[in-house]
Amino acid sequence: MGVVNGIDRFEGRSSLKTWVFRILMNVARARGARERRSVPFAAAGSALEEGAEPALDPDRFRAVGNEHAGHWVSYPTAWEHEPEGRVEASETVDVVREAMRHLPPAQQEVMTLRDVEGWTPSEICDALNISETNQRVLLHRARSKVRNALEQYLEGGEA
Repeated sequence: MGVVNGIDRFEGRSSLKTWVFRILMNVARARGARERRSVPFAAAGSALEEGAEPALDPDRFRAVGNEHAGHWVSYPTAWEHEPEGRVEASETVDVVREAMRHLPPAQQEVMTLRDVEGWTPSEICDALNISETNQRVLLHRARSKVRNALEQYLEGGEA
């Protein structure tokens, strides 16, 4: 697509073959840089071995050896049946605030900037001097913990 989209910019200073090859190399470099910043799903287990905590309780998923290993044992609680007033009630907001107060500092900072202050991911990365991948991981873990606290609260348990 790069060749088709840029053919009008081909100036003939090199052969067409060289120009097309250069576009291919630029696309490959860009993809390589992008993929280097991400972790393959299969490698996620090593993060847990290094002391990181899982975003969700592993017991919520089917165990290895099961025909549907890695799938949910039971899906997260659906909240659409909750009356709108209960979800928006100040008690619920207090549960979220309390859950956020108990987050590790980096997760709390990223979640506050993104979900409370409305910053963009790139603004957060620049301000905190962290990678885009790290920002996504911190935000995902923070949101998972807050969601867990909300599930417990909405199901009548302790948050």
